[in-house]
Amino acid sequence: MTAAVPGEGGAVEESGKGARLGGPALRLTVLVGENDRHHHRPLYSEIVHRARAAGLAGASVFRGIEGFGASSLVHTARLLSLSEDLPVAVVIVDTEERVRAFLPELDGLRPAGLVTLERCEVLRYAGPDGADGADGHGTREGGA
Repeated sequence: MTAAVPGEGGAVEESGKGARLGGPALRLTVLVGENDRHHHRPLYSEIVHRARAAGLAGASVFRGIEGFGASSLVHTARLLSLSEDLPVAVVIVDTEERVRAFLPELDGLRPAGLVTLERCEVLRYAGPDGADGADGHGTREGGA
């Protein structure tokens, strides 16, 4: 089964080995603080788990070494007193249709931070054994 992105040439092809993503896609980036929580769980972890439950192609979390946001307070790994709430980026890539369908999940979390959408092109989406999209255990490797 192939699901094309409306108005685009990208598609997610589903087979017995998982989904294969290629062509035009949408990248969702959520920038939050490392200490941000949702019901005692790190917010970045809640976003990743909701993305997986929604069947998105992948999500990755990147911890920043320095940054500032709306508060203009610089958090840096260089100063011990400010290294406790470093910036974290959650990056999710999938078809535009799937990413936009996931956005209400973020609204429910009300993340304090920055949420961006950018068009991108997927050149390769494969697991560690070279198989497209899945590692054979029902999970996808490598994230976004």
